[in-house]
Amino acid sequence: MVFDQQLNYQSVLDGMGQAILIFDKEDRLVMDNLAARTLLGADLKLIRANGWPAASALFNSRASVGETADAARQKARESARPVRFQIYRAGEFLPCWASIVHGQGGETYTMVSIEQTDWAALSELLTHFRDEVETAASSTFGNTKMIQGALKPKPNDTVETVSRRISGFVNLITTQMHRLERLMHLFHRLELVRTGKLQDVIRAERRKVNLEDFMEDFMEGLDEISLIDPESEQQDYRSRITCTVPKDLNVYAAPSRLTAILHDLLRNAIMYSMVGTPIIIMAHAAPGNQSVQIDVVDEGYGIRAKEFERVFALFQRARQPQIIGEFGYGLSLYLCKHEVEAMNGKIWFESEENVGTTFSFKLSVWRDDSASASSSSDSE
Repeated sequence: MVFDQQLNYQSVLDGMGQAILIFDKEDRLVMDNLAARTLLGADLKLIRANGWPAASALFNSRASVGETADAARQKARESARPVRFQIYRAGEFLPCWASIVHGQGGETYTMVSIEQTDWAALSELLTHFRDEVETAASSTFGNTKMIQGALKPKPNDTVETVSRRISGFVNLITTQMHRLERLMHLFHRLELVRTGKLQDVIRAERRKVNLEDFMEDFMEGLDEISLIDPESEQQDYRSRITCTVPKDLNVYAAPSRLTAILHDLLRNAIMYSMVGTPIIIMAHAAPGNQSVQIDVVDEGYGIRAKEFERVFALFQRARQPQIIGEFGYGLSLYLCKHEVEAMNGKIWFESEENVGTTFSFKLSVWRDDSASASSSSDSE
């Protein structure tokens, strides 16, 4: 790619949303950007005058031993990869990266990037979380009051009448607690995505996974969990699901993430299809044998073409009556996309209204050098 000769480093840095500071080998500040000037204000003048020592003193305020900017810079020099640390600024901790960059003549520079909190995104998350928790709490409180009232039966009430009344209230409470538990699980996964910790979790867990053995355990595990919302029409969905996986397929994946992804795709297939219609999970080696493709196929309501862009969007759901009629948060497919991509995979879908939907994703084939190749890629 040939860049316009008028495009210089300063204009590129000023166009970035992160605050950038670059120090030379003499610890002098040689470059900063608009975001840094906005974030640091008058402190930037001090850093310009005194270089890295002034920046270090500013950054290390409230830093723990071993988590200072100096420690991060040293680790970056030793590992040749960016190192994360944080600084305390204006009442909040901001995530930062220290990295070593090299000039055309071989000069070594220290680059510090400072991320600014996206309060709009955080506010959106907290609003959804607060609304759901308040709904669960108020509904549970109301139902417990009704149970207390039911325990004081009217003169003409029979034992059976009181029992049915109490059972109905208990079922309502169970539904709210099920939804709250699921919300907490989804928000934990979302936290990993939004805080940048998902890659570390996957890196620690990723290993060789034989799909035949994995899917055998996965299918058995379906008997021990409740995939669908208690308010949904109860059904024997386990008998609807068939699984076809060749014996010799091994993928390089994090088992817990793969389980969560398949749970979410199955849950959607069950909720958005008629009772009794088949659901198929199948896997095969993709052309070239570099990846394995896993498909979850249903013969359900399908997704209207005009709703496609909402499928992987955060807190978005298709607005078809059959879909809106089922309880959901609009989170799971957003999370699936990020988790598949964090394992160097790809996810997509094909759907036709009133015919069905197929969600497909690809994961890397396991090879004997997969772990070392991934480690090398992570360090680049």
